[in-house]
Amino acid sequence: QVQLVESGGGLVQVWGSLRLSCAASGRTGSNYAMGWIRQAPGKEREFVAAISWSGYSTYYTDSVKGRFTISRDNAKNTVYLQMNSLKPEDTAVYYCAVRTTGWSQRINEYDYWGQGTQVTVSS
Repeated sequence: QVQLVESGGGLVQVWGSLRLSCAASGRTGSNYAMGWIRQAPGKEREFVAAISWSGYSTYYTDSVKGRFTISRDNAKNTVYLQMNSLKPEDTAVYYCAVRTTGWSQRINEYDYWGQGTQVTVSS
């Protein structure tokens, strides 16, 4: 089993910034990918960003490219999502996710999810 604990969500004004963190523990293995998924009320889940173990491979959904940056610190088993120039449409619950068997850009291949952290962007 893998446990994920997210932090860093909150209320921010338009064009503001937030940094989300997610610490992983348990049986992650040695080559696990990490990502962020969000879900807004009444909308489908959206795969926001992902990063491979080495950090060499990354993925961003089109709507966040140039504004969000994903990074990780393997010594701390932690992934970060730096969110800049936030817009009201970024409002959602953000979930951290892990894929224990390596890199993937497919949301349904991520095995473990955290409990989520709310991000609200007010105008």
